[in-house]
Amino acid sequence: MVEAVLIDLFSLPANLENIQGLLGNTLQTIEKCSSIPAPFVYVICRQRQGSERKDEHESLLPALGDFQSLKTRLEVVRGLTTAAALYTIKKQLDEKDISIIKIILPTLRKDLMKVYIDHLFTAVYQFEFEDLQVASDCKNLQTAETWSEEQTFPTQDVELIRSEIQMYLESLPSLKGELTILRSSLIPDDIFLHGFTTRTGGISYIPTLSSCNLFSSSKRRDPQAVVKENLRRLANAAGFNPETFHRVKVDHANAVYIMGKTEPDSYDGIVTNQKGVTIAAPGADCIPVLFADPVRKACGAAHSGWKGTLLGVSMATVNAMVCEYGSNVKDILVVLGPSVGPCCYKLPHESAKEFHRIDPKCVRLFDSASPYIDIRKATRILLENGGILPENIQDDSVTDQDQNVTFCTACHPDKFYSHFRDGTNFGTQIGFISIKD
Repeated sequence: MVEAVLIDLFSLPANLENIQGLLGNTLQTIEKCSSIPAPFVYVICRQRQGSERKDEHESLLPALGDFQSLKTRLEVVRGLTTAAALYTIKKQLDEKDISIIKIILPTLRKDLMKVYIDHLFTAVYQFEFEDLQVASDCKNLQTAETWSEEQTFPTQDVELIRSEIQMYLESLPSLKGELTILRSSLIPDDIFLHGFTTRTGGISYIPTLSSCNLFSSSKRRDPQAVVKENLRRLANAAGFNPETFHRVKVDHANAVYIMGKTEPDSYDGIVTNQKGVTIAAPGADCIPVLFADPVRKACGAAHSGWKGTLLGVSMATVNAMVCEYGSNVKDILVVLGPSVGPCCYKLPHESAKEFHRIDPKCVRLFDSASPYIDIRKATRILLENGGILPENIQDDSVTDQDQNVTFCTACHPDKFYSHFRDGTNFGTQIGFISIKD
């Protein structure tokens, strides 16, 4: 069932003689054919540069005033660009948790609109399309084309739309305060650029994603365009090039990608000795782990959740640096970033047994059905067993809390995202590192 209807009048001249009649007929069809409750209806129009929204809105009032059942669910949204208007509507759809949308629009706007949707929405949303026309019965509202075909829009026009979207997103204010980066004193900043992100300073507005979310997927409502803008702001603040940024392709396992070789389909560790290339690992409870060898000038990043920890992804990353770049294991520095702590994280007893085998200190309340697990301690023990010097590992065991970067993500909702705390539509922070030129 359609939850919202978007009527696209953006391309039609404001002084078009029959604009009110066209809109009135369309609204009449929606009102007559809607189920109870009626869908939310958004009318998208162009805002002329320097014009007042109120004055332009009044020109549509006669067409809008007769639809009592839609009155409280009907809104005119104006924007200087389609991107601005559509993103404004997206915010309202997200506030209402709406996912099924019908768009009624001029035929010539259909391919154009599909490109905007492809960049501003994700697979969470379902769109149907209908030609804007004077309708005399309900058939037009009941039958519509669902967008599934391949994109055939000219490449140059797609680039123009992408540029318009990018310019609009760049103009948006940062949310939840300034962008903040946590840095470790263990990694020498004369050789490496590194940091761990927090959730502030981006443009993501959905509560569980707000505001510097750095991951997009088909299951979440933040599109890639928004994540790209958040990354651009991070890169600007941190001083790296977002065009040479590489993030692990998470598989919750222990594969490691050696930059310069064939890239696997998925991997949880990545290493490089190339200057100016920034590598990163995500985390939203899982540990983003950074590795730095100041002697051989090589670095790595790994994503270590409970499965990856048990599979030894951190030592796999260390071993890749040793094998590929001749690193001495005693020279490698390792920093564990923000992640869920043993204060909050539970696993079923069967999974907890695996951590108990590493060391009983990795499990609290072992005899319970869901013991508390310390994936950080397990990571440290496995690294030390592999030859990493204890003093070359920084985690939450640091005595000087001013130096701590391994905060519990679940305990600090103002600073970090947490899958454990926030559920399926959660945001993601990252740990990143690069070798300075």
